Amino acid sequence: MTSVTVVVPMAIRRRGGRKQIIGPDGAPVRAGNDAAGGATTRGDPALVKALARAFRWRQMLEEGRYASIRELARAEGVNRTYIGRLLNLTLLAPDLVEAILDGRQTGAANITRRSAPIPDAWPEQRLASG
Repeated sequence: MTSVTVVVPMAIRRRGGRKQIIGPDGAPVRAGNDAAGGATTRGDPALVKALARAFRWRQMLEEGRYASIRELARAEGVNRTYIGRLLNLTLLAPDLVEAILDGRQTGAANITRRSAPIPDAWPEQRLASG
């Protein structure tokens, strides 16, 4: 079996009372193609934020900044169960992550909001999101 790692480099910042996605170059990601040529994102802000947190937390754990989810939860000031649930989002198929970021998340959102665990296999995830 082959494994694939998906990295979504982004940050969420509050600017002017609104949440804004900041790309890896430090520039804001704009909704729609604008004159500056910014990338598009029309995703549900809550889901996008959850994805960003999940990938950030996973990176922190993989880099060894925190030895456990419990330690990370204490440092972040959140419940460890919440971190565990969000970390599952890092297992989503890349096309489902892309659908969330593009605002085409209706099916992808279904798989993230249900109480059942996210299936391991990407084809099963696509079926569950459909």
